[in-house]
Amino acid sequence: MSANNVIDENMYLFAGHENHLDIEEQDTTQGVWRVLIVDDEPEIHKVTELALDNLILLNRRLEFLHAYSGSEAIELLKNEPDVAVILLDVVMESDDSGLIACQRIREELGLIDVRIILRTGQPGYAPEEQVIMQYDINDYRTKTELTRNKLLTSIFSAIRSYSQIVEIRHSRNFLNNLNSLNTDLLSQSDLLSFVECLVKKSASLFDLSQGGLLLIDHPIEKNEVSEKGHWVAYGTEHFSKSIGQRYEKSLDSRVIKQITTAITEKVNVIEDDGLVIYINAQSCSGVLYFNCSARCDIPPQLLQAFVSNVASDLDNSLLLKRVSNIAYCDGLTNLPNRTRFIQLLDEYTAGKIPGNTVALVDLDHFSDINDGLGQEVGNSLLLSVASRLQQHLAPSVIVSRIGADIFGLIGDEETLDSEVLLALFESAFKAEEHIIPVNASIGYCRKLENDKSGLVVLKHANIALNRAKKDIRSRYSFYRPEMEDETSWRLGMIRKLTADFHDGKLQVWYQPQLCVKSGKVIGMESLLRWPDGNGGYIPPITFIPLAEYSGLIVEIGAWVIEQSCRELQRLKSLSYDNLRVAINVSMPQFRNSNFVQSIITTVEKFDVKPELIELEITESVVMDDPKIVVKALKQLKANKFSIAIDDFGTGFSSLSYLHQLPLDRIKVDREFIKDIGEGGDGIIAETVINLGQKLGLETIAEGIETQFQLDFVAKLGCDEVQGYFHAKPMPADELEKFLAAGN
Repeated sequence: MSANNVIDENMYLFAGHENHLDIEEQDTTQGVWRVLIVDDEPEIHKVTELALDNLILLNRRLEFLHAYSGSEAIELLKNEPDVAVILLDVVMESDDSGLIACQRIREELGLIDVRIILRTGQPGYAPEEQVIMQYDINDYRTKTELTRNKLLTSIFSAIRSYSQIVEIRHSRNFLNNLNSLNTDLLSQSDLLSFVECLVKKSASLFDLSQGGLLLIDHPIEKNEVSEKGHWVAYGTEHFSKSIGQRYEKSLDSRVIKQITTAITEKVNVIEDDGLVIYINAQSCSGVLYFNCSARCDIPPQLLQAFVSNVASDLDNSLLLKRVSNIAYCDGLTNLPNRTRFIQLLDEYTAGKIPGNTVALVDLDHFSDINDGLGQEVGNSLLLSVASRLQQHLAPSVIVSRIGADIFGLIGDEETLDSEVLLALFESAFKAEEHIIPVNASIGYCRKLENDKSGLVVLKHANIALNRAKKDIRSRYSFYRPEMEDETSWRLGMIRKLTADFHDGKLQVWYQPQLCVKSGKVIGMESLLRWPDGNGGYIPPITFIPLAEYSGLIVEIGAWVIEQSCRELQRLKSLSYDNLRVAINVSMPQFRNSNFVQSIITTVEKFDVKPELIELEITESVVMDDPKIVVKALKQLKANKFSIAIDDFGTGFSSLSYLHQLPLDRIKVDREFIKDIGEGGDGIIAETVINLGQKLGLETIAEGIETQFQLDFVAKLGCDEVQGYFHAKPMPADELEKFLAAGN
């Protein structure tokens, strides 16, 4: 262009001084709008800047940048992207350099917010509609059109458009980031991680880096003292010492004042040095506070969107915590429950929790306390035990309640030493108005290299606990791998016993019982036999406890009674109609509510006289639950059944109940017979026989194996005997042959 053209342009740029725009006159500006002038004529730069000098738009001044070619403008924008408006000449180093610059600004630099006003002194070089539509041009004017007033109009329109676009973009980015924040918050597994994430992510959302904290109107931990007020749930480094404290007691006065205003008036407080956001959720009220180096300018609608989302997230997190408390926390003691304890054991096996020992503490006879004093006293006792465990064990020990009366502990072997734990039970516990002495059994499991999961560790500790409960002397036991082998063996044997019983493989054998004076068979004892499949038999001392443990003994016992009645019926048909049969009865059978009636029904079914059925009980059965046993025996006695006590004297405790039992016969245990003639004096056998005589009961000595033993008990006045000296146990067909032989 010629110099004359420049002078002419100066003239039209200044033409029309009247200004019909509502331009701000007072200097209350905050920031600037950056305007880039791109033109190859320096005079155009000067005239444009002079025309727009001291202009204030939307509370900001204008700041000018200059480029003298399209390529120079591109290079400048690479380093100065924050430009609101570009006044761009179309014809510079080439006829279309301005249009090329537009394309590069939009496509290459990706500057889609900046507003572009095209100016040209040579109209017609580019189709106006096509250029505006293709390159998002804010205005397209010839330089002859741009009087000062029209230039101001174009600039004002462009800046207002830019401001709106930037605000929309910021809002969109804010909402996208808010959505991301929601996703992060909802992914947190617990409330503590939630509040930490909320503070840190919110600071990033508002572009604040000077630290912040979150207050909630109740303590996060349930066991903290609850009172009205707001507690610091989480704080960044500067506020970390205030976590868990009331904000009024832990923060400086400036921050306290701002927070108090927000809480009292339930509003957000935005000041130059602080941002306080009040969150009114359904489950609680919260306050987010951030230090600021400058006033944080957040559009009210975006701030409200943030508050609404965070309130909902906070409600969800607190609800999740309550659900978690229900799922993982014992409602009575507030300790971790069994489910949580297993999770903790998983972390323990993975090395995430310190310690090398797990212990299960079982309160002995706790059910008696519940039955005798009531469940409220029982609950109070559990609280006392939980409190003592927590107060007297090392802080590193994890205490959980994993069963009605079982506590699980995780810690070091030294802190969980048996002397330490058992010492906690040496003094009585206070439960409401009661002072209750309590003993405990403890099962230990040391950490093993092959521990694969919490359930495995719990199983090992439980195996040790079951062993400890059987050892009334030491009251504790450590898990050993062979214990599990024993348990596996026992379960395998129970499965096999069950299968063989239902397959009809079990047998009932009979051992004759004889009158001492006449030498005649007066009855027999039914004895259960279990073939091992290899020509031998599994000893009753091995499988009877398994049957009792599994409860199968109830079904087996009913079958033995039925087989015995069937044999008596057959013997009657062979003219042996006055023989009685003795049948052993165990405690699980007595606990069966249908036990007495089932025996009566079976006897009637086979048309057997009830007095020919003698039910044998052991001393241990009587002592297990005397009331239920005595009641059942009296009912049986009233129906003419005979009652005998077996193994009498082996437990040293049945004398006090002996007079309550409706007995017909006392059996002298083989343990008191075997030493007779072998250096023993038989004094205990003599005592039992004499006791039976004084009580008016018949006596029968079992385990007679020699003539000397027979003569000895006969001399004492014993009524009946059984043992290998006369006959071993035999199947039913051999019994019939034995009787037929006149024995």
